[in-house]
Amino acid sequence: MSDTAARLSALRAELEKADLNGFFVPMADEYQSEYVPDSAQRIEFLSGFTGSAGFIIALKDKAAFFTDGRYTLQASQQIPADLFTIFDMATKTPSAWLAKNVKPGTKLGFDPWLHTDDGIARLKKAAAKAKAELVPVERNLIDAIWHKRPAPPAAPIYAHDVTYAGKSSADKRKEIAADLKKDGPAAAVITDPASVAWLLNVRGGDVPNTPLPLSFAIIKDDGKVKWFVDPRKLTSGLTKHLGKEVEACDPGLLPDALDRLAEEPKPIRVDPAEAAYWIVERLRTAGAKLDLGEDPCVLPKACKNSVEIEGMKAAHRRDGAALVTFFAWLERNAVSGELTEMAAEEKLAECRAGNKHYRGPSFHTISGAGPNGAVVHYRATPATNRKLTKGEFYLLDSGGQYMDGTTDVTRTIAIGKPSPEMRDRFTRVLKGHIALASVRFPDGTTGSELDALARQYLWAAGLDYNHGTGHGVGSYLGVHEGPQGISRRSKVPLKPGMVVSNEPGYYKPGAYGIRIENLQVVNEIVELSGGERKMYGFETITMAPIDRAAIDIGMLSNDERAWLNAYHARVRENVRPMLEGEAAHWLDQATMPV
Repeated sequence: MSDTAARLSALRAELEKADLNGFFVPMADEYQSEYVPDSAQRIEFLSGFTGSAGFIIALKDKAAFFTDGRYTLQASQQIPADLFTIFDMATKTPSAWLAKNVKPGTKLGFDPWLHTDDGIARLKKAAAKAKAELVPVERNLIDAIWHKRPAPPAAPIYAHDVTYAGKSSADKRKEIAADLKKDGPAAAVITDPASVAWLLNVRGGDVPNTPLPLSFAIIKDDGKVKWFVDPRKLTSGLTKHLGKEVEACDPGLLPDALDRLAEEPKPIRVDPAEAAYWIVERLRTAGAKLDLGEDPCVLPKACKNSVEIEGMKAAHRRDGAALVTFFAWLERNAVSGELTEMAAEEKLAECRAGNKHYRGPSFHTISGAGPNGAVVHYRATPATNRKLTKGEFYLLDSGGQYMDGTTDVTRTIAIGKPSPEMRDRFTRVLKGHIALASVRFPDGTTGSELDALARQYLWAAGLDYNHGTGHGVGSYLGVHEGPQGISRRSKVPLKPGMVVSNEPGYYKPGAYGIRIENLQVVNEIVELSGGERKMYGFETITMAPIDRAAIDIGMLSNDERAWLNAYHARVRENVRPMLEGEAAHWLDQATMPV
């Protein structure tokens, strides 16, 4: 807390020097990444908050911190309440707060690299209501006081073989170029590192738990690409892999390249929801005709090809074997009452480590016992490390990065005998999970139209959860991938090949948390006879048993029991050939019909 107070005071001193009344600190880097490298962890440096979603407005006399429902409890535990007022963005946005908390004439500084063009437009609108002014700063004020700031990452970049990608980079570039020609833009500025990695079939290690090289690219309507990347990251063989149509350029050449794009008679595509304000403003200032629209790689990347889908399924089978091995070990060791969250997390990592194509976790494992499970994105530390105790739930949310796929799975496990209330809540979450997994829906359906299916049985009891029901998942890329999702805000139609999570939950602060998460791929339903519309459904690809001991079987309908038994039979069929001994026996018991 003393560090936080000192740093907030130092930031306010920088405000005085810069003749500003406030400063915005988003959870972002210049690439607008969800998970940012250590060099961009400015919110953690200033406030102590370690989650992945946050926004700070620091004024001379007050400071506000905003996050979403996943992190409100964590924020209250990590951020000093006497220094920051904490808000859930579902009920109070930074824009709404600004409109009521700044005075006329207030000058608010922002780093133009750390906000999207759309984001600044919203903040400018809110500031205008209060007759305040937004001022871009050349040097980030946090960096001015962060004297031991880590260096930006420079991990090696390597080719992602077509064996896993399913389509060559050359073919992808031709298809994107053809789309640009059809739509009209002369070129597109690609600012999302995941899109660049997908387009060029490359992977790296600049971002924790995600095989991304941080870079920008410009693709022309003839398929040629300028790739703006730190030359220290390039490894031997990449030039041959990419071919003559891709030119690697020093990132320092990006401003001049944007200026040259402005000379094009046709428009330039740039995504205002993804691109840094600095990039869009540079194009505007240079006089470019802007085509403000979606990154052309986003939808093709989301709709996985058949090779990627088969790779995802194979990765989940191997991941399932690792999880079953862990669960068998957990059942034997948790009864002692001495097993801790961190010890369990370490054992799971050990179980995954020997897996074929395994390259590390896909996010920080959430290993939460009892009340810690109620912290939606909890992370065990030596200070919070809790023992798994009889009569409590243990929530384990984890995933792996494999060269042929990315996994993300959550299981809630009863340690000993759960209470009737715990079984009731668990079963309501399971019923919602099954409802979403089983649904069929017409072409054009969005995730927002499906979200209530997973919540209905909680709503019936006056309960709910404060996070989305599902997010997209990449193919050996980000564990959170857009544009697809299942939540109240998911407005993109679900298409075949998209992979989304199905993860309803329930969280009782101070007591326990419940979440059941599988990944599922969107498929076209072709066996319907007499149907009048193109219909889609979900195929579950996660292969891990759901804890039967936590279920109130009497609450399940016959159809729900049939779904659970069929799912467990598939898990057994797919995973058991990779197991032996204790793990194989445990799986047989865990997947017995209910």
